[in-house]
Amino acid sequence: MRGYFTRRELVQAAAALCGAGFASGQNGPVFSTEVKVVNVLATVRNKTGSLVGNLSQDDFSLTEDGRPQTIRYFQHESNLPLILGLMVDTSGSQVKVLDQERAASLRFLDRVFRENIDHAFIMQFDTSVQLRQPLTGSIKKLDDAMAYVDSETMRQLRMQGGGGTLLYDAVSRAASEVMKRQTGRKALIVLSDGVDFGSEASVNDSVEAAQRADTLIYSILFSDESYPYFEGPDGRGVLMKLSKDTGASFFEVSKKRGIEQIYAAIEEELRSQYNLGFVSDRPNEISEFRVLKLSTKQKGLVVQCRERYWAKA
Repeated sequence: MRGYFTRRELVQAAAALCGAGFASGQNGPVFSTEVKVVNVLATVRNKTGSLVGNLSQDDFSLTEDGRPQTIRYFQHESNLPLILGLMVDTSGSQVKVLDQERAASLRFLDRVFRENIDHAFIMQFDTSVQLRQPLTGSIKKLDDAMAYVDSETMRQLRMQGGGGTLLYDAVSRAASEVMKRQTGRKALIVLSDGVDFGSEASVNDSVEAAQRADTLIYSILFSDESYPYFEGPDGRGVLMKLSKDTGASFFEVSKKRGIEQIYAAIEEELRSQYNLGFVSDRPNEISEFRVLKLSTKQKGLVVQCRERYWAKA
């Protein structure tokens, strides 16, 4: 199954909007106008936090900048293809937890990844950003690449005059250089303590890059409690912002909830999404961000999705 809409469906939407009909004997309408369909991925939970998977298109209402929009496409399937990016913090603060991150990530891919259906890449970040494995449909390549995800040596740190954590640069690069070129259901999984040192980009730059690329950011806060953290940025707040502003979930590794359990929760959420599509009632005359609000007509349910999208002229 797919996580995007075909050219034929887009043409049919244009026909519906403009009153074009079907020519006799043809497979579909003949229509040349470009139609820009906006996809919105959403998960829905009840008051207890459990995922709700039995809603229909009519159960949702959608607005753009406060104006009601017509939901033209609707899918709720657990087998839609995934495009994943595993983002691993390999800075000094992660040295003691890196083995757990690698092992859990491999098991997650082994459970979730479907050969040549899903695609994924692996990126690590510390004082630099390295794409360890470009986007691939091969689980073997991903497994092999994960073995090379490692922290910088003391010799490297001395040569560089110290360490760094280019979290914001890594997320921005993954979104703009990899995800923006892809079509479908896209998500980054960031494993980090959320503390950035040295990035040229800001946290807002990272969020905007992901929003422009229609990409979710699932954040996993995994920190070494013995590491001597100094007064600095709020790592938890940063990771929560990356996830909330892109319509995904934030998780924190603790004694009560290990990284394996967190990956299982992410897997369940990724496989339980609603995929909605609409064509804006306002033409894209200028490129701009537009505010989205998706809600359910049924009371007591919480919808999780991105709060705005990039309307490109």
